[in-house]
Amino acid sequence: MTVSTRTDGLSHAVMDTDYPSNSIDWLTRLIAFDTVSRHSNLALIEDVQRYCEQLGLSVDLTFNDAKNKANLFVTVAAGGNANNSADIINHGLVLSGHTDVVPVDGQAWTSEPFVATIRGDKLYGRGACDMKGFIACALTLLPKAVQLSNSGQLSRPLHLALSFDEEVGCLGAPLILADLKARGITPDYCIVGEPTNMAMVVAHKGIAVYRCRVHGKSAHSSLTATGVNAISYASRLIGYVDTLAEEISHRDDNDALFDVPYSTLSVGTIQGGTATNIVPNLCEFTFDYRNLPHMTQDDILLPIQAKVAELSAQMQARAPETGIELTQEESVPAMTDNDSAELQALVVALTGDTQRHKVAYATEGGQFTNSGIPTIICGPGSIEQAHKADEYVKLNEIERCDSFLQRLLESCTMDK
Repeated sequence: MTVSTRTDGLSHAVMDTDYPSNSIDWLTRLIAFDTVSRHSNLALIEDVQRYCEQLGLSVDLTFNDAKNKANLFVTVAAGGNANNSADIINHGLVLSGHTDVVPVDGQAWTSEPFVATIRGDKLYGRGACDMKGFIACALTLLPKAVQLSNSGQLSRPLHLALSFDEEVGCLGAPLILADLKARGITPDYCIVGEPTNMAMVVAHKGIAVYRCRVHGKSAHSSLTATGVNAISYASRLIGYVDTLAEEISHRDDNDALFDVPYSTLSVGTIQGGTATNIVPNLCEFTFDYRNLPHMTQDDILLPIQAKVAELSAQMQARAPETGIELTQEESVPAMTDNDSAELQALVVALTGDTQRHKVAYATEGGQFTNSGIPTIICGPGSIEQAHKADEYVKLNEIERCDSFLQRLLESCTMDK
Protein backbone atom coordinates (compact mmCIF):
# COMPACT_ATOMS: atom_id res chain seq x y z
CA MET A 1 0.00 0.00 0.00
CA THR A 2 1.35 3.42 -0.95
CA VAL A 3 0.48 6.92 0.20
CA SER A 4 -0.50 9.73 -2.12
CA THR A 5 -1.59 13.32 -1.55
CA ARG A 6 -4.91 14.54 -2.91
CA THR A 7 -5.23 17.87 -4.64
CA ASP A 8 -7.56 18.97 -1.84
CA GLY A 9 -4.75 18.52 0.67
CA LEU A 10 -6.03 15.27 2.17
CA SER A 11 -3.50 12.50 2.50
CA HIS A 12 -4.70 8.92 2.29
CA ALA A 13 -3.71 5.39 1.36
CA VAL A 14 -4.24 4.18 -2.18
CA MET A 15 -4.71 0.44 -2.60
CA ASP A 16 -3.69 -1.61 -5.60
CA THR A 17 -6.42 -2.58 -8.04
CA ASP A 18 -5.96 -6.35 -7.76
CA TYR A 19 -9.26 -6.75 -5.95
CA PRO A 20 -10.08 -9.61 -3.57
CA SER A 21 -12.32 -12.50 -4.52
CA ASN A 22 -13.46 -13.44 -1.03
CA SER A 23 -14.96 -11.64 1.95
CA ILE A 24 -12.08 -12.14 4.40
CA ASP A 25 -9.63 -10.51 2.00
CA TRP A 26 -12.12 -7.75 1.28
CA LEU A 27 -12.57 -7.11 5.00
CA THR A 28 -8.80 -6.98 5.43
CA ARG A 29 -8.65 -4.39 2.67
CA LEU A 30 -11.49 -2.28 4.08
CA ILE A 31 -10.09 -2.22 7.63
CA ALA A 32 -6.83 -0.77 6.25
CA PHE A 33 -8.69 2.45 5.42
CA ASP A 34 -8.83 4.70 8.48
CA THR A 35 -12.39 5.93 8.10
CA VAL A 36 -12.92 7.23 11.63
CA SER A 37 -15.80 9.69 11.34
CA ARG A 38 -13.62 12.75 11.85
CA HIS A 39 -11.56 11.72 8.80
CA SER A 40 -12.38 11.56 5.10
CA ASN A 41 -13.77 8.31 3.71
CA LEU A 42 -12.88 9.16 0.10
CA ALA A 43 -9.99 6.70 -0.18
CA LEU A 44 -12.28 3.79 0.61
CA ILE A 45 -15.12 5.11 -1.56
CA GLU A 46 -12.82 5.70 -4.55
CA ASP A 47 -11.35 2.22 -4.16
CA VAL A 48 -14.82 0.65 -4.22
CA GLN A 49 -15.78 2.90 -7.12
CA ARG A 50 -12.83 1.59 -9.18
CA TYR A 51 -13.82 -1.97 -8.32
CA CYS A 52 -17.41 -1.41 -9.42
CA GLU A 53 -16.31 0.26 -12.64
CA GLN A 54 -14.04 -2.70 -13.41
CA LEU A 55 -17.19 -4.82 -13.15
CA GLY A 56 -18.85 -2.55 -15.72
CA LEU A 57 -21.11 -0.81 -13.21
CA SER A 58 -21.97 2.88 -13.12
CA VAL A 59 -21.43 4.49 -9.72
CA ASP A 60 -23.27 7.49 -8.25
CA LEU A 61 -21.61 9.54 -5.52
CA THR A 62 -23.16 12.15 -3.24
CA PHE A 63 -20.88 14.41 -1.20
CA ASN A 64 -21.01 16.37 2.01
CA ASP A 65 -20.67 20.15 1.82
CA ALA A 66 -16.92 20.02 2.38
CA LYS A 67 -16.53 17.47 -0.45
CA ASN A 68 -14.24 15.35 1.75
CA LYS A 69 -16.78 12.59 2.33
CA ALA A 70 -19.00 10.71 -0.07
CA ASN A 71 -21.79 8.16 -0.28
CA LEU A 72 -21.70 5.52 -2.99
CA PHE A 73 -24.71 4.00 -4.69
CA VAL A 74 -24.39 1.38 -7.39
CA THR A 75 -26.95 -0.81 -9.15
CA VAL A 76 -26.65 -4.19 -10.80
CA ALA A 77 -29.46 -3.94 -13.34
CA ALA A 78 -32.18 -6.52 -13.80
CA GLY A 79 -31.97 -8.80 -16.80
CA GLY A 80 -34.23 -9.46 -19.76
CA ASN A 81 -37.46 -10.22 -17.91
CA ALA A 82 -37.96 -6.72 -16.50
CA ASN A 83 -41.42 -5.40 -17.34
CA ASN A 84 -40.06 -2.23 -18.92
CA SER A 85 -36.82 -0.34 -19.29
CA ALA A 86 -37.34 1.56 -16.02
CA ASP A 87 -37.56 -1.73 -14.11
CA ILE A 88 -33.97 -2.53 -15.11
CA ILE A 89 -32.73 -0.21 -12.33
CA ASN A 90 -35.95 0.52 -10.42
CA HIS A 91 -37.37 -1.50 -7.53
CA GLY A 92 -35.12 -4.28 -6.31
CA LEU A 93 -33.22 -4.76 -3.07
CA VAL A 94 -30.76 -2.40 -1.36
CA LEU A 95 -27.85 -3.69 0.70
CA SER A 96 -26.89 -0.78 2.95
CA GLY A 97 -23.82 -0.17 5.07
CA HIS A 98 -21.88 2.72 6.57
CA THR A 99 -18.20 3.22 5.88
CA ASP A 100 -17.25 5.26 8.94
CA VAL A 101 -15.99 3.77 12.20
CA VAL A 102 -15.62 5.09 15.73
CA PRO A 103 -12.26 6.35 17.07
CA VAL A 104 -9.65 4.14 18.75
CA ASP A 105 -8.25 6.96 20.92
CA GLY A 106 -7.51 5.86 24.47
CA GLN A 107 -8.34 2.22 23.80
CA ALA A 108 -5.85 -0.55 24.65
CA TRP A 109 -5.64 -2.67 21.51
CA THR A 110 -3.48 -5.80 21.46
CA SER A 111 -2.98 -5.46 17.70
CA GLU A 112 -3.00 -2.56 15.25
CA PRO A 113 -6.64 -1.43 14.89
CA PHE A 114 -6.33 -0.64 11.18
CA VAL A 115 -4.52 -3.87 10.31
CA ALA A 116 -6.81 -6.88 10.15
CA THR A 117 -5.46 -9.65 12.36
CA ILE A 118 -6.76 -13.21 12.57
CA ARG A 119 -6.33 -14.95 15.90
CA GLY A 120 -8.06 -18.27 16.24
CA ASP A 121 -11.60 -18.07 14.89
CA LYS A 122 -11.82 -14.26 14.99
CA LEU A 123 -10.73 -11.38 12.76
CA TYR A 124 -9.78 -8.25 14.71
CA GLY A 125 -9.73 -4.65 13.54
CA ARG A 126 -11.68 -1.40 13.81
CA GLY A 127 -14.88 -1.89 11.84
CA ALA A 128 -14.57 -5.68 11.71
CA CYS A 129 -18.15 -6.07 12.91
CA ASP A 130 -19.38 -2.45 12.79
CA MET A 131 -19.76 -2.74 9.89
CA LYS A 132 -17.14 -3.45 7.29
CA GLY A 133 -17.75 -7.19 7.60
CA PHE A 134 -21.13 -6.84 5.90
CA ILE A 135 -19.73 -4.48 3.28
CA ALA A 136 -17.00 -7.02 2.50
CA CYS A 137 -19.61 -9.72 1.94
CA ALA A 138 -21.69 -7.43 -0.27
CA LEU A 139 -18.69 -6.51 -2.40
CA THR A 140 -17.81 -10.19 -2.78
CA LEU A 141 -21.36 -10.79 -4.04
CA LEU A 142 -21.23 -8.12 -6.76
CA PRO A 143 -19.40 -10.12 -9.48
CA LYS A 144 -21.94 -12.93 -9.14
CA ALA A 145 -24.78 -10.44 -9.44
CA VAL A 146 -23.16 -8.88 -12.53
CA GLN A 147 -22.78 -12.30 -14.11
CA LEU A 148 -26.47 -13.04 -13.56
CA SER A 149 -27.43 -9.64 -14.92
CA ASN A 150 -25.32 -10.07 -18.05
CA SER A 151 -26.87 -13.48 -18.71
CA GLY A 152 -30.39 -12.05 -18.35
CA GLN A 153 -31.15 -14.10 -15.24
CA LEU A 154 -31.42 -11.31 -12.67
CA SER A 155 -35.13 -10.61 -12.31
CA ARG A 156 -34.85 -7.61 -10.00
CA PRO A 157 -32.00 -5.12 -9.56
CA LEU A 158 -29.54 -5.33 -6.70
CA HIS A 159 -28.38 -2.03 -5.19
CA LEU A 160 -25.46 -1.33 -2.89
CA ALA A 161 -25.52 1.82 -0.73
CA LEU A 162 -22.44 2.89 1.24
CA SER A 163 -22.80 5.96 3.44
CA PHE A 164 -20.67 8.30 5.53
CA ASP A 165 -21.07 9.60 9.09
CA GLU A 166 -23.55 7.06 10.40
CA GLU A 167 -21.69 7.03 13.71
CA VAL A 168 -22.24 10.76 14.26
CA GLY A 169 -25.93 11.01 13.46
CA CYS A 170 -26.61 9.08 10.23
CA LEU A 171 -25.73 12.15 8.18
CA GLY A 172 -24.95 10.50 4.86
CA ALA A 173 -27.94 8.24 4.21
CA PRO A 174 -30.48 11.09 3.75
CA LEU A 175 -28.41 12.33 0.80
CA ILE A 176 -28.60 8.89 -0.82
CA LEU A 177 -32.35 8.75 -0.28
CA ALA A 178 -32.88 12.25 -1.67
CA ASP A 179 -30.85 11.33 -4.74
CA LEU A 180 -32.88 8.16 -5.29
CA LYS A 181 -36.11 10.14 -5.04
CA ALA A 182 -34.84 12.69 -7.56
CA ARG A 183 -33.90 9.89 -9.95
CA GLY A 184 -37.23 8.10 -9.52
CA ILE A 185 -35.69 4.95 -8.05
CA THR A 186 -37.97 3.26 -5.51
CA PRO A 187 -36.36 0.10 -4.07
CA ASP A 188 -38.71 -2.59 -2.84
CA TYR A 189 -36.68 -3.52 0.23
CA CYS A 190 -33.54 -2.68 2.15
CA ILE A 191 -31.28 -4.78 4.36
CA VAL A 192 -28.96 -2.82 6.65
CA GLY A 193 -25.99 -5.00 7.58
CA GLU A 194 -25.35 -3.82 11.14
CA PRO A 195 -24.05 -6.60 13.42
CA THR A 196 -26.94 -8.80 14.61
CA ASN A 197 -25.24 -12.23 14.70
CA MET A 198 -27.16 -12.74 11.44
CA ALA A 199 -30.48 -12.58 13.32
CA MET A 200 -33.34 -10.56 11.85
CA VAL A 201 -33.97 -7.22 13.54
CA VAL A 202 -37.30 -5.77 12.42
CA ALA A 203 -37.45 -2.53 14.43
CA HIS A 204 -35.26 -0.19 16.44
CA LYS A 205 -35.66 2.91 18.55
CA GLY A 206 -35.10 6.45 17.37
CA ILE A 207 -32.61 8.78 19.00
CA ALA A 208 -32.63 12.51 19.64
CA VAL A 209 -29.80 14.37 21.37
CA TYR A 210 -30.38 17.71 23.08
CA ARG A 211 -28.06 20.34 24.57
CA CYS A 212 -29.28 22.56 27.38
CA ARG A 213 -27.51 25.83 28.25
CA VAL A 214 -28.49 27.45 31.53
CA HIS A 215 -27.44 31.12 31.63
CA GLY A 216 -27.28 32.47 35.18
CA LYS A 217 -25.74 35.54 36.77
CA SER A 218 -22.36 35.55 38.51
CA ALA A 219 -21.86 36.82 42.02
CA HIS A 220 -19.53 36.27 44.96
CA SER A 221 -20.60 33.17 46.84
CA SER A 222 -21.04 35.27 49.99
CA LEU A 223 -23.69 37.27 48.12
CA THR A 224 -25.76 34.49 46.56
CA ALA A 225 -28.95 36.55 46.58
CA THR A 226 -27.44 38.92 44.00
CA GLY A 227 -26.70 36.10 41.55
CA VAL A 228 -28.59 33.36 39.76
CA ASN A 229 -26.92 29.98 40.10
CA ALA A 230 -26.83 28.27 36.69
CA ILE A 231 -25.76 24.92 38.16
CA SER A 232 -28.61 24.91 40.67
CA TYR A 233 -31.21 25.56 37.98
CA ALA A 234 -29.57 22.99 35.69
CA SER A 235 -29.83 20.44 38.49
CA ARG A 236 -33.56 21.14 38.83
CA LEU A 237 -34.05 20.52 35.13
CA ILE A 238 -31.92 17.38 35.26
CA GLY A 239 -34.01 16.15 38.15
CA TYR A 240 -37.12 16.71 36.07
CA VAL A 241 -35.59 14.80 33.13
CA ASP A 242 -34.88 11.87 35.47
CA THR A 243 -38.44 11.99 36.81
CA LEU A 244 -39.83 11.99 33.28
CA ALA A 245 -37.58 9.07 32.38
CA GLU A 246 -39.05 7.08 35.25
CA GLU A 247 -42.59 7.96 34.18
CA ILE A 248 -42.19 6.87 30.55
CA SER A 249 -40.61 3.59 31.64
CA HIS A 250 -43.98 2.61 33.16
CA ARG A 251 -46.26 3.48 30.25
CA ASP A 252 -48.95 0.97 29.31
CA ASP A 253 -47.85 0.93 25.65
CA ASN A 254 -44.27 -0.26 26.15
CA ASP A 255 -43.05 -3.03 23.83
CA ALA A 256 -41.72 -6.21 25.44
CA LEU A 257 -40.06 -7.34 22.18
CA PHE A 258 -37.40 -4.64 22.59
CA ASP A 259 -34.26 -5.50 24.55
CA VAL A 260 -35.07 -2.37 26.60
CA PRO A 261 -38.89 -2.38 26.40
CA TYR A 262 -39.50 1.32 27.06
CA SER A 263 -38.31 4.68 25.79
CA THR A 264 -35.38 6.11 27.72
CA LEU A 265 -34.01 9.50 28.73
CA SER A 266 -30.41 9.81 29.88
CA VAL A 267 -28.23 12.79 30.85
CA GLY A 268 -24.79 12.20 29.36
CA THR A 269 -22.52 15.20 29.96
CA ILE A 270 -22.45 18.25 32.20
CA GLN A 271 -20.07 21.15 32.76
CA GLY A 272 -20.28 24.48 34.54
CA GLY A 273 -18.79 26.82 37.10
CA THR A 274 -15.38 28.40 37.47
CA ALA A 275 -14.63 28.38 41.21
CA THR A 276 -16.28 27.33 44.44
CA ASN A 277 -16.55 30.92 45.65
CA ILE A 278 -18.27 32.20 42.48
CA VAL A 279 -21.98 31.76 41.75
CA PRO A 280 -21.81 30.15 38.27
CA ASN A 281 -23.28 32.01 35.34
CA LEU A 282 -23.28 29.04 32.92
CA CYS A 283 -24.00 25.35 33.06
CA GLU A 284 -24.41 23.05 30.05
CA PHE A 285 -25.59 19.47 29.87
CA THR A 286 -26.68 17.04 27.19
CA PHE A 287 -29.22 14.26 27.23
CA ASP A 288 -30.52 11.74 24.77
CA TYR A 289 -33.95 10.29 24.16
CA ARG A 290 -34.34 6.84 22.65
CA ASN A 291 -37.93 6.37 21.67
CA LEU A 292 -39.99 3.34 20.80
CA PRO A 293 -41.23 3.62 17.19
CA HIS A 294 -44.80 4.51 18.17
CA MET A 295 -43.63 7.39 20.38
CA THR A 296 -42.47 10.78 19.14
CA GLN A 297 -40.03 13.41 20.32
CA ASP A 298 -42.96 15.55 21.42
CA ASP A 299 -43.81 12.97 24.08
CA ILE A 300 -40.83 14.21 26.09
CA LEU A 301 -39.99 17.51 24.40
CA LEU A 302 -43.26 19.27 25.18
CA PRO A 303 -43.15 18.62 28.95
CA ILE A 304 -39.43 19.47 29.07
CA GLN A 305 -40.06 22.72 27.19
CA ALA A 306 -42.80 23.55 29.69
CA LYS A 307 -40.38 22.93 32.56
CA VAL A 308 -37.74 25.09 30.82
CA ALA A 309 -40.26 27.92 30.55
CA GLU A 310 -41.19 27.57 34.22
CA LEU A 311 -37.57 27.63 35.43
CA SER A 312 -36.60 30.45 33.05
CA ALA A 313 -39.42 32.58 34.44
CA GLN A 314 -38.15 32.00 37.97
CA MET A 315 -34.62 32.98 36.92
CA GLN A 316 -35.70 36.07 34.99
CA ALA A 317 -37.73 37.30 37.96
CA ARG A 318 -34.36 37.73 39.66
CA ALA A 319 -32.30 38.82 36.63
CA PRO A 320 -33.91 39.48 33.22
CA GLU A 321 -30.78 38.52 31.28
CA THR A 322 -30.85 34.91 32.55
CA GLY A 323 -32.69 31.90 31.19
CA ILE A 324 -32.44 28.45 29.64
CA GLU A 325 -32.00 27.51 26.00
CA LEU A 326 -32.66 24.03 24.64
CA THR A 327 -31.35 22.94 21.24
CA GLN A 328 -31.47 19.67 19.35
CA GLU A 329 -28.13 18.39 18.08
CA GLU A 330 -29.01 15.02 16.58
CA SER A 331 -32.07 13.18 15.39
CA VAL A 332 -32.34 9.69 13.90
CA PRO A 333 -35.81 8.23 13.33
CA ALA A 334 -36.93 4.88 14.66
CA MET A 335 -37.20 1.94 12.29
CA THR A 336 -40.67 0.40 12.21
CA ASP A 337 -41.86 -3.00 11.08
CA ASN A 338 -45.17 -1.64 9.77
CA ASP A 339 -44.56 -2.45 6.08
CA SER A 340 -41.84 -5.11 6.13
CA ALA A 341 -43.94 -8.30 6.39
CA GLU A 342 -43.01 -9.45 2.87
CA LEU A 343 -39.32 -8.82 3.46
CA GLN A 344 -39.48 -10.60 6.80
CA ALA A 345 -41.15 -13.58 5.15
CA LEU A 346 -38.40 -13.67 2.52
CA VAL A 347 -35.67 -13.66 5.17
CA VAL A 348 -37.44 -16.40 7.13
CA ALA A 349 -37.68 -18.50 3.96
CA LEU A 350 -33.97 -18.02 3.27
CA THR A 351 -32.72 -18.63 6.81
CA GLY A 352 -35.33 -20.85 8.43
CA ASP A 353 -35.19 -18.59 11.49
CA THR A 354 -38.63 -17.27 12.41
CA GLN A 355 -37.53 -15.08 15.33
CA ARG A 356 -37.99 -11.31 15.11
CA HIS A 357 -35.90 -8.97 17.25
CA LYS A 358 -36.20 -5.30 18.21
CA VAL A 359 -33.26 -3.27 19.54
CA ALA A 360 -32.50 -0.06 21.40
CA TYR A 361 -29.67 1.21 19.17
CA ALA A 362 -30.35 3.31 16.08
CA THR A 363 -29.25 2.81 12.47
CA GLU A 364 -29.90 4.19 9.00
CA GLY A 365 -32.82 1.76 8.84
CA GLY A 366 -35.18 4.37 10.27
CA GLN A 367 -34.34 6.76 7.46
CA PHE A 368 -35.08 4.06 4.87
CA THR A 369 -38.44 3.17 6.45
CA ASN A 370 -39.30 6.88 6.71
CA SER A 371 -38.71 7.04 2.95
CA GLY A 372 -41.19 4.24 2.36
CA ILE A 373 -38.66 1.43 1.87
CA PRO A 374 -39.42 -1.64 4.03
CA THR A 375 -36.24 -2.47 5.92
CA ILE A 376 -34.73 -5.03 8.26
CA ILE A 377 -31.31 -5.24 9.90
CA CYS A 378 -29.21 -8.37 9.50
CA GLY A 379 -25.44 -8.62 9.51
CA PRO A 380 -22.41 -10.52 10.79
CA GLY A 381 -20.90 -9.97 14.23
CA SER A 382 -22.25 -8.90 17.59
CA ILE A 383 -23.18 -5.36 18.58
CA GLU A 384 -21.51 -6.17 21.91
CA GLN A 385 -18.12 -6.03 20.14
CA ALA A 386 -18.80 -2.71 18.40
CA HIS A 387 -16.88 0.42 19.49
CA LYS A 388 -14.56 -1.55 21.80
CA ALA A 389 -10.84 -2.18 21.80
CA ASP A 390 -10.01 -5.41 19.96
CA GLU A 391 -13.26 -5.25 17.99
CA TYR A 392 -13.70 -8.52 16.15
CA VAL A 393 -15.99 -10.60 13.99
CA LYS A 394 -16.03 -14.37 14.07
CA LEU A 395 -14.94 -15.94 10.80
CA ASN A 396 -17.98 -18.20 10.72
CA GLU A 397 -20.20 -15.10 10.93
CA ILE A 398 -18.66 -13.89 7.67
CA GLU A 399 -19.31 -17.32 6.17
CA ARG A 400 -22.94 -17.18 7.33
CA CYS A 401 -23.35 -13.73 5.80
CA ASP A 402 -21.83 -14.89 2.51
CA SER A 403 -24.25 -17.81 2.42
CA PHE A 404 -27.24 -15.60 3.28
CA LEU A 405 -26.43 -13.03 0.60
CA GLN A 406 -25.89 -15.77 -1.97
CA ARG A 407 -29.36 -17.19 -1.23
CA LEU A 408 -30.77 -13.68 -1.30
CA LEU A 409 -29.26 -13.13 -4.74
CA GLU A 410 -30.67 -16.45 -5.95
CA SER A 411 -34.13 -15.27 -4.84
CA CYS A 412 -33.72 -12.40 -7.31
CA THR A 413 -33.15 -14.66 -10.32
CA MET A 414 -35.54 -15.99 -12.96
CA ASP A 415 -34.83 -19.58 -11.89
CA LYS A 416 -35.52 -19.04 -8.21
